[in-house]
Amino acid sequence: MHRKFIALIITATIAITGFSAAPARADADDLAKALAGIAALAIIGKAIHDRRDRDEVSKRQHVHRDHKLKPRPLPKRAARNALPAQCLRQAESDRGQIRVFGARCLERNYRFANQLPRGCTERVWTQRGWRWAYGARCLRRQGFEVARY
Repeated sequence: MHRKFIALIITATIAITGFSAAPARADADDLAKALAGIAALAIIGKAIHDRRDRDEVSKRQHVHRDHKLKPRPLPKRAARNALPAQCLRQAESDRGQIRVFGARCLERNYRFANQLPRGCTERVWTQRGWRWAYGARCLRRQGFEVARY
C-alpha cells in the first residue's frame, strides 16, 4: 500500500511539472535537491519493505512455536472416553486389591462423570473409610480408557 502511495505521489509530481508553462531550467542546486528527494523516497521504500519482511518472518516463527507448545485437543468422542489418570487408585474391596477410579475425583475432574455406567460402581475401603469408586476393569470393558495427556 505504501509503494502505491509513493508511486502515485511521484507520478503526480512529474505530471504537474510537465504542464508548467515556464521552460525548465535546472542549476546544480536544483539537481542536488531532486536527487536528495529521490534518495529519501528510496530509503523510505526500502525501510517499509524490510519491515514487512521482518513482520512476516516473525509471524511464521510465532505460529510455528505456538503450534509446538500447544497440543491439539482430543475430539469430543475421544475425550468422552478418556478418564483422568490422577483419579486411578489402588483400593481394598471385598475381592482384595483392585484398581479403581475415585467417584469424587471423577466428579471434580471428568465432565461426563454423571454418564458413567452405574454397574461399574463398587464400595472400597480407603484411609478415610468406605467410599464409592468405579472399577477400572469394568470401565475398560465399557470402552473407557486412561487419558495419556
